[in-house]
Amino acid sequence: MAFDERQITRAIRALNRHLPAERKTLAALLREDKPAVRGRDETIQHIKKEELRKIAGLIPEEAYSKLKLPIYIELTPDYGRGISRIRGRMECEVVLKLLDKPESHEQPRDTIFIYRDDIRRLRRELPTATQYAFIFTRDSSI
Repeated sequence: MAFDERQITRAIRALNRHLPAERKTLAALLREDKPAVRGRDETIQHIKKEELRKIAGLIPEEAYSKLKLPIYIELTPDYGRGISRIRGRMECEVVLKLLDKPESHEQPRDTIFIYRDDIRRLRRELPTATQYAFIFTRDSSI
């Protein structure tokens, strides 16, 4: 039985219904008594204060309003097995610092790719401030 593109798109949408309809900035979450985002499926996803403080310690205070949380760990067959993508300048900066990876200061990165071991470490360090996002493109070979 072959899947058509619509079926795959529906399946991916179902896998991603936990993702927030709108992500919040680190600055906004730090001001909340009980930091949380609302998923598209209407679930409330709390983000631990200690994770927010850990993230805040990695970037300058003026960047708090630029970092959107949760950080998405994008999964797709396009990248190869065990490889994920992180997008967003501040999101990449946080992940690189947290994983103790070198960052090029001449060329700030808007996109980075991380491997399975780094994904595990990132999820261990920030379990409530990161989310898996499943991505499908026409080029994906399933």
